[in-house]
Amino acid sequence: MSEGYGFGKIILFGEHFVVYGLPGIASAVGDKTIARIEKSDRYELIDNRPATDGYKIEKKDEMDRSMKFILDFMKIDVEKNPVRITLAGNLFCTSGIGASAAMATSIARAFSEYFNLGLDDNQINRISYEGEKGSAGTPSGIDNTCATFGGLLWFEKNMQGGENKIELLKIKKPIEIVLGNTGLSSVTSEVVADVRKAKEAHPDKYEKIFREYERLVKEGRGALDNYDLEKLGKLMDENNRLLKEINLSCKEAEEIIRIAKRNGALGAKMTGTCRGGYVITLTPGKDIQKKVAEAIEAKGFETMKTTIGA
Repeated sequence: MSEGYGFGKIILFGEHFVVYGLPGIASAVGDKTIARIEKSDRYELIDNRPATDGYKIEKKDEMDRSMKFILDFMKIDVEKNPVRITLAGNLFCTSGIGASAAMATSIARAFSEYFNLGLDDNQINRISYEGEKGSAGTPSGIDNTCATFGGLLWFEKNMQGGENKIELLKIKKPIEIVLGNTGLSSVTSEVVADVRKAKEAHPDKYEKIFREYERLVKEGRGALDNYDLEKLGKLMDENNRLLKEINLSCKEAEEIIRIAKRNGALGAKMTGTCRGGYVITLTPGKDIQKKVAEAIEAKGFETMKTTIGA
């Protein structure tokens, strides 16, 4: 049996904006998806990942497409070489946590081991990007990069099709966050397509929003460099306002944000696909992290306590 892993991720700045070549800042989280591959008499894909109710049903078509892209790109014929792939791990799957990229990365690594391919991380990342096409249509590349390499990353998509710009960012010490789960899933390709359609219909509005975003992401990098968490939180709030302006919010996300801010979070915003999934709240220090998580849970939402920048 062979095994591979892929990290989950959150986007600190850059949801949807990175698709158009604007910079983004993302961080892997410690939770992982694990793929195990073993020989079988027929091809099977067994999904034992923990997930939001309805996530696996909602994402089934995306998952099937992702597997096809991965197998085609790796030139693996599971009819001639039947295998059983079992997905597990502690990454709780919902929109916004990079679950599809974590799955693709874990499967690519497991196949590399199974067939003794000796693929390095750059090759794994390329395969994971192909898998991401099954969910995102035209992925930015940020999710698969975090899933493969981990860490805190500055990311810029190369719009001419060349290598993306990736820089590893270092900060003074990890920052505690709480992720609040809206309990909703959204289809990435549909949301990306909606944003593209709206941008084409209202180019002036979106150009203004994009320029505002470009300013704040650069300020966000400076805030991380200087470990200015108060400023970082305010910039997260600004980023969330822009996401709301392009119709990516939902009432559950806004409720989680209100609860978090009332209980000491320095900033809060949607992360990932949006219109569901996770909200990221900036909660430096174990005490604030605990207080915010308990307040969100008291309203019936699930949470994940983790850090960024490790």
